[in-house]
Amino acid sequence: MTPTAANTEKIMARPPVVVVLGHVDHGKTRLLDAIRQTNVIDTESGGITQHIGAYQATFKDKRITFLDTPGHEAFSAIRSRGAKVADIAVLVVAADESVKPQTREAIHIIKDAGIPYVVAINKMDKDGANPDKVKQDLAVEEVLVEGWGGDVPIVEIAAKLNQGIDELLDMILLVADLNELTADASKSATGIIIESHLDKRRGTIATALVQDGTLHTGEYIVVGNMTGKIRSLEDFNGNTVQEAGPSQPVVVLGWTASPDLGRSFRATNVKKVADEWQADSVASAPLFPFFSDSLRKEYAPGIPILNVIFKADVTSSLEAVELSIQSISTERVGFRVLDFGIGNITEQDVKTASSKGAAIMGFRVGIEPSGAKHAEKMGIPLQSFDVIYELVESFRNQLADLLEPVVERTIIGKLKILKLFKIDGRNQILGGRVSSGKAVRGSLVDVVRGDSSIKLGKIIQLQHEKQDMTEVSEGLEAGLRIDITAAKTQPAEGDTLELYEEKKVRQDL
Repeated sequence: MTPTAANTEKIMARPPVVVVLGHVDHGKTRLLDAIRQTNVIDTESGGITQHIGAYQATFKDKRITFLDTPGHEAFSAIRSRGAKVADIAVLVVAADESVKPQTREAIHIIKDAGIPYVVAINKMDKDGANPDKVKQDLAVEEVLVEGWGGDVPIVEIAAKLNQGIDELLDMILLVADLNELTADASKSATGIIIESHLDKRRGTIATALVQDGTLHTGEYIVVGNMTGKIRSLEDFNGNTVQEAGPSQPVVVLGWTASPDLGRSFRATNVKKVADEWQADSVASAPLFPFFSDSLRKEYAPGIPILNVIFKADVTSSLEAVELSIQSISTERVGFRVLDFGIGNITEQDVKTASSKGAAIMGFRVGIEPSGAKHAEKMGIPLQSFDVIYELVESFRNQLADLLEPVVERTIIGKLKILKLFKIDGRNQILGGRVSSGKAVRGSLVDVVRGDSSIKLGKIIQLQHEKQDMTEVSEGLEAGLRIDITAAKTQPAEGDTLELYEEKKVRQDL
């Protein structure tokens, strides 16, 4: 049916929503830095974007919305969610490194989402830059770029030097025009929640991406079976705004609880309508199912269990922690997540940990002074990390510490008994010849009989030619005083003694 003139007037072209994907350290954030002329990298631990952000740029009087998605493999779920809300993807590939594991993953995400994309070959300023190899490697992944038998647009850039950025933005706008992106700004807003976190001063905050319609201050916003009333809106620069239109990312304040990431929202200025939407909503699958299920997991008898509490700055960071912890698999030790949440580590967290015998691990959060003081007093293990690699490694170490260490035996020599002397209290005195290796004071001693070794004791005194020695070499005779308190056998002349050292080695997962 042909739209009426009245309907046509409501339809408007909207800015494209662009997601930037690629392998870690291939320059995704640097690219957005060049586009926005702001510096995001300096605020990110280790130069790696830790959680999703949304930004807008203006080029040739046209707006473009960018979703900055993290590159570390732990954030796979966030990247996937980012692609699903985007209209266009930019696949960033470093000219000096070409296709890497996360490049392949990004290609799969883009193709699964069914969105058009542009390839940006970055770091063309680096020694070893080889764009032809990148194009060839992309072809192996069934990404056929222009000039290589396909129609995927490709732009060569050097984000660090701000080279090729205008050409890339031109290409993004061209792809957007070809896809005729439109929205109806007169409608009530619908969109996606792309981030949420708890601000100690302002309460729960969520970043929403408006996909259609216009969102206004004072409206009711419904996500699943949860309703909030919009107290205020802020654009990506932190400026207060009264409304947000199609393709605009906006920070929403006024939630009673943290809305689920990746979930749709809709808004209305009528409370009764919002209540009806909420009542009709089917409860969505809960976030963090792995954390929740860990409390119910059954382990075999005797398996040591680590109790832990996780805190993170924002929901997507906590999601990344869950994904990383979920990948740790072992049958020798278990763990239960007693609690998890958003915000700084508090005294109440420490009290919960104390009552349950748990450790507390934070990701990109602070530790409140009262919490730190209480943890020190109660001896509660408490750590907070800015980089997820370090958190995961520490968690692995805490699990490994629950395992009994492995005893490693190192043979240092053998000695043949030539003569037995008296037993002096708990000590056996004997003489012999070192047949291989060496005899060392303090080493452990077994009697070798057939194919088995039977515990005898420990050398507490060693002599050669009646002189006390720390060790006696192969081929020489020695006198030994052996503590036989824990002996499992009695030595005899002609027996061979095996001399060894034992060391307890911590098990790794």
